[in-house]
Formats: sequence, structure tokens, C-alpha cells
Amino acid sequence: MDQTLSKLKAGAQQAHRDGELDTAMASYARYLAQVPDDSGIWSNLGVLHRRAGRHLMALRAHQRALALDPDGVSTMNNAANVMSDIGQYDESLALRHRLLARTPDDLGQLQMVVRCLRGKGDYAAAISFATDALARFPDDAELRMQLAFAQLGQGNYAQGLESYKARWRAGELQPRNLPFPEWQGQSLTGKVIAVLPEQGFGDAVLFARFLSVLQGRDCRVVMAVKPPLRRLFANLPGVDVMFDSLQADTKVDYWVNMMDLAALYFQQGGAVPPPAVLTVPDDSRQRARSLVAPYAGKLKVGVVWTGSVTYRGNGFRSFSHRDVLPLADVPGIQLFSLYKGPELKAYYADGADGFIIDTGSTERDFADTAAMMQACDLVITSDTATAHIAGSLGVPVWCILHWDAFWVYTHHGASTPWYPQMRLMRQHRPLDWSGVMADVTDALQKTMSEAKA
Repeated sequence: MDQTLSKLKAGAQQAHRDGELDTAMASYARYLAQVPDDSGIWSNLGVLHRRAGRHLMALRAHQRALALDPDGVSTMNNAANVMSDIGQYDESLALRHRLLARTPDDLGQLQMVVRCLRGKGDYAAAISFATDALARFPDDAELRMQLAFAQLGQGNYAQGLESYKARWRAGELQPRNLPFPEWQGQSLTGKVIAVLPEQGFGDAVLFARFLSVLQGRDCRVVMAVKPPLRRLFANLPGVDVMFDSLQADTKVDYWVNMMDLAALYFQQGGAVPPPAVLTVPDDSRQRARSLVAPYAGKLKVGVVWTGSVTYRGNGFRSFSHRDVLPLADVPGIQLFSLYKGPELKAYYADGADGFIIDTGSTERDFADTAAMMQACDLVITSDTATAHIAGSLGVPVWCILHWDAFWVYTHHGASTPWYPQMRLMRQHRPLDWSGVMADVTDALQKTMSEAKA
């Protein structure tokens, strides 16, 4: 290799290490145009594309790397990672088992084998593999987390939520640092206990039903609730006081994570309880009625196509407003957007707001969202907080799921015991929304036909 190419390669690799990703990407492309048989650089290019969220481009690069170096450890690992991302679990598992044959104690590969098995919906195999691996590495938090998700998907909620306590050691959540003790089930008579939601809005709505665990314990319950949920949670049974966040000087005796209330509930042998009863204020109802009033006689359908863009997995679970837009062509239908957030920019840019009425951007909070859901005849949503709100309200709701759905929805079936009236509609294959959206269109047309009959 001549000096110019060596310098170009070294500069590209250094830019990659320094986080100068655009520079590295351009330099890799220039280098590979002249040295197309460098498997390591193809693999590096794939890593960059994956980091940028261009998973199919990453796969192309890794496939070229594998063709040149089919037995390289780094080449196989990097390719297996993007295959796992996009649901090519069998292909990913084949590579990971080859790597484990060389290094049986590779924790990263052991973790990802469990991840792939549960991603396939093969919960029994995932649990078996994770159990064997944990016998060798009992303190590994990520293995324990993957076991938890497999157990939860299988419907073994007591063991799954117990395993899920490893989340505080897995690196994604900041452990609590509070000057008062965590409640471990001791008597609460005369005590004050603080209930702490810990993740997204949807999780708070999902797990609010487990506040019942504290009822009848002769205690005072205070609860941290973020402002967007405050009015919706205004009358949760058994909650005496709500506040934004727990401070060191808050007068409490114990604190507990809301999800750990669920763990205690299922340890006692209960079935999935009904959702929490949410509060929809009168002014929110009046707002919703005024927004839908011009569309009397239409089947009013609230739609949400994406969740929070800051959620790491949002790109896989969400779709585009353009995927929803053809539903507006079904005769007798009027769509209302219940979404608020940065993805509205694209929705406005192509004029979709003329066909899907924007009500979400002017909402004050989730109470307004809930009122709009009740004013609609149907809600169609991606797997995000709105699915949990609609499910809790008991309104007709269709939840459109990607191939590796949240454990509440599992990987199979059209229903979930967590929201009995919810209809689940699933991707036919990873990354492709066309099949499930055709199912949604057919179901909506059938609904209209039945309404006219």
C-alpha cells in the first residue's frame, strides 16, 4: 500500500476514534474506493452507519467485510450486532455461537444470545440459556436483565420483576441516593411512604395500577408525578400527596419504586389487575368536544405514529405519519393527530395536517390527550405512552407493534391481559410497516362497513 493510502486509512481511523464521524465516513469511502478488499475498514464503516441509525447500510458494509474475512472475530461480532438490531436473529445467533465456540466465557456474546432468543419470542430457550449462563456469572446485571425480559414475556411476572431489579446495576438508570430507607415490606402503620416512578410516562401509567398494594396498610402515600401526568393522576386511589420529585428534606419514612410494588403484588399470586382509573377534567373534555364538533357523522380516529425521539429504540417501534395518511382516504373517516413533538415538522412540511387534524400540538398535558381519545371513536397508536393511556381509559384502541414488542404485548397474539379491550396489530417482518398498515386499513374499512350495516 502506498504512503498516500496508508495516510488516508490512518486518518480515517483516527477521526473515528476521535468521534469525528462525518470525516471518518467520508475518508473510509474514499479509501475503500481504492482498496475494496480491506475487510477491517468495511467493518469500521458498518459500525459508523449503525451508530448513525442507518442499519441497512451498516448491514451492507458488514456483509462485505464477512465475505472478505468470514472468520474474523471483530468482523463477526460487528455483523452480529447489526443483525440483532434489525431482527435477523438466526443469522446473528449463528455468528455468536461461532464466537462462543472460540471463547466460551465471552459475556457479551452470552448476553446477546439471550437477547436474540427472546427477540424471536422463544422465551423458554432464552430463559434456559440465561439460567445456565448465570450459573457461571451470577453477578452479571445484563444477563439478569435479559432473563427478566424473557420471563416477563413468558408471563412469569413474579420472577421476571424480581430479576428486573438488576436494572439498577445495568448502567442505564441512576441508582437512588436518598437519606431514608427503601421499603422492603415491613409494617407501614403510621408511616409516610414515597412512591417513585422511574422511567417513561407510559411506564408510570402502566404501573399505577399497583398502588393498590399500599392500600389498607394504615400509611400516608406521597407520589412523585411529572407535570404532564399530574391532572391525569389527580385522583389515584390511596395517594395523599403528589409532588414533582423527591427531595432529601421531604418528610417521608420510606421510598419504593412503583415497579417494585408490582413485584410484591405478583409474589402474592395475583392475576394482572385492571388499569388505574385516570381522571379526565371537564375543561379537557370541553376542549375535545369543540375540536371534533365539525366532524359529526364521521368515524373519528385519533392517531399517533411515534413516541419520544429520545428513547433509544424509538426508531424501530415508530413509523411515519405518511404510513398513517392513507387511512384518511377510507370513506367516512376523519383522522386526528394526538402527537406532539419534533416529528410534527415533517407532518406540516408535506401538508399532512390538511388530512390529519392536529390536536396534539396544542395539548397542555396528557389529560387533554385522554379527553381527545374519549371524544374519538377509535385510537390507532404506535407502542408509546398513548397506548397505555388509551388502554387504561378503556377506549377502543389498536396498537401497532414492531417485530420485537414490549413484554406487555409479547411477540404473539392480538390481545394482552394488561389492556383487555386493546387490539394488537403486528409487523409481518422487521423494518417493514407496509404489511401491518395494510391490515390496519382493511380492519378500518371493515369497521366502517359494520357501522353502516
